[in-house]
Amino acid sequence: MQRKNFTDVTEFIFLGFSSFGKHQITLFVVFLTIYILTLAGNIIIVTITYMDHHLHTPMYFFLSMLASSETVYTLVIVPRMLSSLIFHNLPISLAGCATQMFFFVTLATNNCFLLTAMGYDRYVAICDPLRYMVIMSKGMCAWLVCGSLGTGLVMAVLHVPAMFNLPFCGTVVEHFFCDIYPVMKLSCIDTTLNEIINYGVSSFVILVPIGMIFISYVLIISSILKIASAEGRKKTFATCASHLTVVIVHYGCASIAYLKPKSESSVEKDLLLSVTYIIITPLLNPVVYSLRNKEVKDALCRAVGRNAS
Repeated sequence: MQRKNFTDVTEFIFLGFSSFGKHQITLFVVFLTIYILTLAGNIIIVTITYMDHHLHTPMYFFLSMLASSETVYTLVIVPRMLSSLIFHNLPISLAGCATQMFFFVTLATNNCFLLTAMGYDRYVAICDPLRYMVIMSKGMCAWLVCGSLGTGLVMAVLHVPAMFNLPFCGTVVEHFFCDIYPVMKLSCIDTTLNEIINYGVSSFVILVPIGMIFISYVLIISSILKIASAEGRKKTFATCASHLTVVIVHYGCASIAYLKPKSESSVEKDLLLSVTYIIITPLLNPVVYSLRNKEVKDALCRAVGRNAS
């Protein structure tokens, strides 16, 4: 990459949570605890889904893929963030920053479209139950998972090389990882084109899945309302409650973080939103699907019972 007339920047330093001063140790303990719980929860979800044949269904296949994706997603960002809370001013190379951003964009997009696939699964299960196993075949499930990951890779290939083709003058990233906009702000030149690409990618990754999930749930609710008994309606909707809870939190945080006008941005607000999106949301999935889902709780009880005996 050529950067004529500009100082050649080879590494960045994260500003991170330096403004929190002496509270950084407290943040380290809190974030480490959440991270351990997130890893443990997602690993349990993947393991129990693989081991228990009662969970060998499309719904739990997608759930295990989401848990796997979020495990890698947090591994890419959180360990370095925790290190920066203890060892200040840790540098990251330009290549390391590009790699982190590439995995972040890929896996964040993958998670969004996996949630969409899970919404489609619930639509077929409720609106066309007699053909559920035919439509949601192993081939279709594999295609949806590969399509989600492939979309993530395409978004990252479109985005990251364009970002790191920019000449950089600044070295201090006002964030705790190589997020798109904080890195873009360090460029020496006008970044209007990159901002348009960034907003286009963010809009596609967030609004398209939201639209597809919304359509799925309109059709789901219309089918549920046709069920005669109140108990039947409640039981049917309960199969969607966990997914709907995760969707609302996930896309709510993502929309505020990446679709709001940059004029409304501040370092403190962006850090808070990113902490919610990067650390809290991945913990939400195993918690919601464990506490609100009877089949997962039953599978955990069976697994604990086998180990105890």
